[in-house]
Amino acid sequence: MTIPPQATLQVVTTRWTKRSRGGDAATVRNATPVAFRLPAGSAPLVHAVEMHEEHGFRPVESIGGPATAETVSLRVREGQLTVFVPVPAWHAIPPRPRRPPAVRLAPGEWVRWQLNFRFSSLAGMQDWSYWQDTVNVACGPVSRDVFLGTPTYRVDERGSLR
Repeated sequence: MTIPPQATLQVVTTRWTKRSRGGDAATVRNATPVAFRLPAGSAPLVHAVEMHEEHGFRPVESIGGPATAETVSLRVREGQLTVFVPVPAWHAIPPRPRRPPAVRLAPGEWVRWQLNFRFSSLAGMQDWSYWQDTVNVACGPVSRDVFLGTPTYRVDERGSLR
């Protein structure tokens, strides 16, 4: 996917297993940030941060990562950036029978869109694994600290992961 020139995209992903569903490990997982300071650079920018249980939820950052249509849909219409975060069919748990509409951002605005998921192996031989995606998207020139503040729009599609 080509990132529109006025877009700044940050995708923060946290992955865990049942080991971090409760107790001290859950406390560590729940304390993981949903936003980070952006690296130096100008739009269009794709900043990915992943935090995995097996690495103690230590943030691993990359720039220019694979922002695909599976992660986020970005379009420019009438000077605004239209943002939608699709959910691939294989991300069926928790169910999302009604999805929110796309968000239209004017220059200087940004959205924080959050989703979570539960997975099993195809054969059902492994324990459940879980992940949460936080997709932060800004339109126009922004400061490196933009996503550390309060979003203009918030879409929270996180559901129960029992």
